[in-house]
Amino acid sequence: MSTQHTYRVIVRGTFEALSAPSRTRLLAEVDAHGLETMRFTEEGSLSYDRTLKHFSYRLVVVSDAADGEEMAGAIAEDRVETALAELGYAHGELRSTVTDLDTMKINYKR
Repeated sequence: MSTQHTYRVIVRGTFEALSAPSRTRLLAEVDAHGLETMRFTEEGSLSYDRTLKHFSYRLVVVSDAADGEEMAGAIAEDRVETALAELGYAHGELRSTVTDLDTMKINYKR
């Protein structure tokens, strides 16, 4: 059995060619998707601002440690693509930043 690691992943992208109904819905919900609402969760936390240009998703991914951070990023990007497709939001290329919580060094103050 392989060891599982927990990863925090930030997936960033750009909205593209949003339909008028999508823009209206996003603007109506913008206050619920600001900086203060960002959380790392398994389903992901979407954040964006009123310009409706860039967005970010914060996710928690549990994956085999042997697969590494690259796989965790790919899993997160797949989840984001699925979520955005279900909402009907077109987007450009996705980029992810991955942090392995199980190998992260913590400096405790004495």
